Amino acid sequence: MGGVRRVRTATVTTLAALGLVAALPGAAGAAGTPQPVPSYRGADGAEAVVGKPSTAGAPQLKAGSVYKDAIAPGERYYRISLDDSSSVYVSAVLQPPGSAKVSYTDGLEVEVLNAENRSCPGSPGRAAFGYDPVPLSAVGARVRQEDADCQGAATYYVKVTREAGKDGEQAQWPLELRVQREPELGGGNAPTAAPSVWPSASPTLPGSDPAQRPGGTGFNDARALDTGVWSDELRPGQTRFYRVPLDWGQQLGLAAELSAGKLTKDSGYAPSGLTVSLYSPYRSLVDDKDATYDGKQAGLTLPRTPPVAYENRFSSDRKVGAVRVAGWYYVAVTMAGKVAEFTQDAVPVPLTLRMEVIGTPGKAPAYAEDLAAAGFGVAAQDRTAAKEGSTAVEADAAAANRSVMRVVAGSGFGTGTLLLLVLGGWILLARRRTP
Repeated sequence: MGGVRRVRTATVTTLAALGLVAALPGAAGAAGTPQPVPSYRGADGAEAVVGKPSTAGAPQLKAGSVYKDAIAPGERYYRISLDDSSSVYVSAVLQPPGSAKVSYTDGLEVEVLNAENRSCPGSPGRAAFGYDPVPLSAVGARVRQEDADCQGAATYYVKVTREAGKDGEQAQWPLELRVQREPELGGGNAPTAAPSVWPSASPTLPGSDPAQRPGGTGFNDARALDTGVWSDELRPGQTRFYRVPLDWGQQLGLAAELSAGKLTKDSGYAPSGLTVSLYSPYRSLVDDKDATYDGKQAGLTLPRTPPVAYENRFSSDRKVGAVRVAGWYYVAVTMAGKVAEFTQDAVPVPLTLRMEVIGTPGKAPAYAEDLAAAGFGVAAQDRTAAKEGSTAVEADAAAANRSVMRVVAGSGFGTGTLLLLVLGGWILLARRRTP
């Protein structure tokens, strides 16, 4: 039996690589069993670090990397080496457990400091909770800016502060740190002023029948969306994440609706029953809006974003300034935990998202280095992922599968021929090993 078991395991592994594992019996998990609200999924391959209570001995962070730590109320310090030719964004995502108690006095702050303890341009960034323990993202930055502090190549420090009220929870909560480096523009022709006029009329959103696209638990497994109408489900206290590629010059129109839940009382009321938040490619909040929910219907529409433009960074309006670079923009949709007071917690409530990507992609600014290396920009595979509704993990797997199939096709073998040869070899090997 041992040889047969090894053959089945190897077979599943190979078929999975070819995208065919779903055809095997038992490959999928049991369906129909009620599951708890899933927790935030951290980034694959995140490096573990331990922040220090002061700059002494602070661990090193590097651009292009993701880290994981845990933080109690108070400060944690990290060290980072910066050049004199790029802007750097350090995002921190705080992940409270679903049972945590939070309030408007609880929050997160991220600040990039120079060796003289001065805050750099673009810092600090702060985010605060409402009444639900949702994933919370804040961003500190060192932005390139003439005649400002923090412009030289040197060692800098990242200070992350978890704020909590007097009676706030003191336990450590997981923290995810991501460092992204945006290179400077080449040629010395960088704009220095924000655009004064841009199309800001309310979007005309699509009204077609929705297609199902289940959201993720956070930034790392957010479901890709494009122009269209999309359906999902939410439970009280749950946040779903989605992502949409916005290229240079493009705008986003977005609306969300909650349908009727299964009521347990004649009436109910959640002041912020539905909340929608939009985040930039470097995880900074662009805009958010909430609506009351009575268990029957709720809806809201976010204002159309400004066109993605490099010069937006010079605006004093946060909602404009954050739309400064092309890439994946993230949408987080939350249904308040208070909704459980008048609906059945275990019965999901239908969610509808109406989305429109407005405008055709424009010409990218002339960066001195490859912008994609920093995780910015929109590539052909990103547009494919948006059409197919892939998460980042699924998109990477699909790309790997396509590479495998190209190798198979290039070698002159059909998929069926290859599988027969591989399976035949394993079965013969198993028989030889079986006494």
